[in-house]
Amino acid sequence: MTDELIVFITVPDGDRADQLAEALVGERLAACVNIVGPIRSVYRWEGQTCRDDEVLLIVKTTRVRYAPLEARVLELHPYQTPEVIAVPIEAGAAAYRAWIRAETEPDGA
Repeated sequence: MTDELIVFITVPDGDRADQLAEALVGERLAACVNIVGPIRSVYRWEGQTCRDDEVLLIVKTTRVRYAPLEARVLELHPYQTPEVIAVPIEAGAAAYRAWIRAETEPDGA
């Protein structure tokens, strides 16, 4: 099983994206956050089809840091039910994957 994860999070705007990215990286919950957008999201909510412009965060973290990362996102996120989806990194440059692990060590080792 892989240790590194990519987490996808959508937020309503660039300011929220910057705020969340700074918190996650600053608190060593993520090694890196890419901010992509705007994107158009089409989804069902409360029986209706909705369309919204959002910003996508692509977060690099580890399995060990996922639970506190998710808790922090839920604390800071303005949505009632935010998208927080993690997928394992099955393959990738060994040095980059080691960097993700090093940058998310809670003690900054």
